[in-house]
Amino acid sequence: MPSKVRVYGKAQNRTVLGIVNAYLIMYPHATKADMEKAFPLELQDGGSWKSLFCTPEEWSKKNESNQGLWFAEKDEILHLQDGTELILLKLWPKENFDKMVSHAKMYDIEVAKFEAADKGFGAKGGYKLEYLNGYVPPVPGKKSNKWLWIALAALLLLLLLLLLLMRSCNKPEPQIVEKVVEVEKVVVVHDTLYIKEIEEIEKDFNAAEFVQGKADLSDGAKFVLHDLAKVLQKNPELRLRLEGHTSAEGDAAFNQKLSEARAQAAVAFLVEHEGIDAARLEAVGKGSTELKNQENPMAPENRRTEFIVLE
Repeated sequence: MPSKVRVYGKAQNRTVLGIVNAYLIMYPHATKADMEKAFPLELQDGGSWKSLFCTPEEWSKKNESNQGLWFAEKDEILHLQDGTELILLKLWPKENFDKMVSHAKMYDIEVAKFEAADKGFGAKGGYKLEYLNGYVPPVPGKKSNKWLWIALAALLLLLLLLLLLMRSCNKPEPQIVEKVVEVEKVVVVHDTLYIKEIEEIEKDFNAAEFVQGKADLSDGAKFVLHDLAKVLQKNPELRLRLEGHTSAEGDAAFNQKLSEARAQAAVAFLVEHEGIDAARLEAVGKGSTELKNQENPMAPENRRTEFIVLE
């Protein structure tokens, strides 16, 4: 996908701060747990810290020499919408910086070469952000309850109509039928909302290919599964079938077992890491029977796992 935000900076650690701020602008409702999943500790090698982030209270308890390793100035602290304040680790040597730059591409964030900052983007030691390809960041604010208010308004209007009709005639049965029809309309609005959300997540998940001959989930697949879990938690009636697929290399029996393992890996992640009830999920292996790229049976895009909403 084309990049949405470009970060300009003159220092590696400040550029990393710019990347994290760009993510927070793109996902304004992110929590501390979301930030730690988006930027895992694996981006750093070694060190005694348990996370790339700490709160001001945690920072104040560190010894004086360690306090200098964090972005703790007033204009450097990250402010989350739920009121949480986070301080980012400041120590980013070249190898870890390169890992962060590569990792940022997962969220459509790119980093300009340092010499580009001389063109007016980014003060000395700082960073600036540029929005690309027509991207407009979401407006910060509380999560919208628009659909809930629409549903409540529809129900109130329905009750008012029923009351008027009951006063004008003595035939209650048609009123009950009319009520059922209106309630069904509200349910359809809700279903359409999460189905659109599911379809958007599915595009990203189906693009996460597996390494040949393995069933290990990539980091990209795990992040998408985390977003999928949020939809499942908001919609307890929703059930999914996860289907594993392989390319056409090798033995068909082995491919069948491998595809089952891939589907089961996704189910296990949702159950064990996200707390989703296993009864709401199915894992099915398709082997190499349903190739995404028919013209090239060995193509890597055939090694995938897809999910399907069960009615």
